[in-house]
Amino acid sequence: MTESTPDSSPGPADDEWLVVIDAQQIFADPSSPWGSPMWDETEPRIRRLLRAYGPRSVFTRFVADPGLGGSWGPYYDDWPFALVPDDDPLYAVVPGLADLVASAGGVVTAGTFGKWNADLVGVVGAQPLLTLAGVSTDCCVISTALAAADAGATVRVVAEACAGSSIANHERALSAMALYGPQITVV
Repeated sequence: MTESTPDSSPGPADDEWLVVIDAQQIFADPSSPWGSPMWDETEPRIRRLLRAYGPRSVFTRFVADPGLGGSWGPYYDDWPFALVPDDDPLYAVVPGLADLVASAGGVVTAGTFGKWNADLVGVVGAQPLLTLAGVSTDCCVISTALAAADAGATVRVVAEACAGSSIANHERALSAMALYGPQITVV
C-alpha cells in the first residue's frame, strides 16, 4: 500500500482500490438534514485522490430502501425526506466529482450504511487493499471500514478526505477505527 496524503498521492499500488463513499448531494448540501458541515473542504481532497487512482476507484451511493424492514422502518419514520427515487437529485453524485464517475472502476449503490457488500467485492475482490474517503465518517465510512476489515480487507482511511456529521463525530469515528490496527489504519 502506498503511504501518502491526499495532496501528494502518487497513485495506488497494483492491488489497491480507492472507495469514495456516498459523495452525494444528500450528504453535501448544507440544507439537507444529513449534510456534512465538513464537505466543502473535503471535496477537493477526494477529487485529488480520484485523479490519482483513476480506474482503480469506486464510487458508492446510498439510496433509501424502505423494503429492508426491521429497524429501517422506524429509521425512515424519522427521516421521511430520504424516501425518494434513486434518480432524485438528492442521490446524485456531487457536481464537483460527477465528471470523474465515468473514469472510475465502478459505482455501487446500496440501501445500507455499510457499502461492503457483494457488489463492492465484485469490483475490488474479496480481500483487497482499500483506501476509503467520503461521507459520513461517523456512519457510512466506519460501517464500511469495519465490515471490510472483518472480511479480511486491509483498510486505510484518509482522515482529511472524509467528512463527518460534525467535527467531533468525525474525530470520534477516526479514533474508533484506529483501534482496529493493523487491519485499519487512519492516515
